[in-house]
Amino acid sequence: MTTPTSRKAAPSRSSKPSLRVERSLQREGYRLIAGMDEVGRGALAGPVSVGVVVIDEHTRTVPQGVKDSKLLSPMARERMVPAVRRWATDYAVGHASAQEIDDVGIMAALRLAGTRALETLRVIPDLVVLDGNHDWLTDPQRDGLLALLDDASRTPPVTTLIKADMKCSSVAAASVLAKVERDAMLVGFHEDFPQYNWAGNKGYSAPDHLAALEAHGPCALHRRSWRRCNGEVVMPEPDSAGSVDDDAVVKEQMHVR
Repeated sequence: MTTPTSRKAAPSRSSKPSLRVERSLQREGYRLIAGMDEVGRGALAGPVSVGVVVIDEHTRTVPQGVKDSKLLSPMARERMVPAVRRWATDYAVGHASAQEIDDVGIMAALRLAGTRALETLRVIPDLVVLDGNHDWLTDPQRDGLLALLDDASRTPPVTTLIKADMKCSSVAAASVLAKVERDAMLVGFHEDFPQYNWAGNKGYSAPDHLAALEAHGPCALHRRSWRRCNGEVVMPEPDSAGSVDDDAVVKEQMHVR
């Protein structure tokens, strides 16, 4: 079994999530595969959240209807959570707060949330499958041989796959868990800050949220490093927050439910 820190997974030919990619990786020697996906990267308020779902060689076909969380209604996502939890070998969701995003930048905050999710697992994955083409989970300061000298827990090897949340059952399932948990957090925050309508917009740049920001200004749960430019919200520059997948941000903002 090879042990790369970061690699590219072969694309799945299926039009809906399946275990085709995961089974291919298992044939290479990675028994415990962890699908991982994030939600909330493009939001203006609240945490960024990372879900992880682990499968092994005994895991059967994913429960019917599981797919990228942005393609599902809130009710459908919530109904799937118990089935996903029963189906998975292990699962977890980690979060990084708005304050942490401001303190360390969005990429480091994603890494923090993903690491927290991994640390919550009862098992140690042999490989993590990340949606997209950028490995934001592996700490560049602890990559390669330097990681072997570090006493802290090490991130498993990572493979990236564009649209993995639409191709890999484990990643799609992780997306559902993360989305449901983060949405519930924003609904809870809404009780303290009803003027922003987070129960509806979940902290994204919906018109009602932007109007409330104009009227009331930001609160403690807003990401202060995000700024307004010509009426639009602009994320921090890459040198302060790391590279950002603009397509993913736009996709999330267009699918506020």
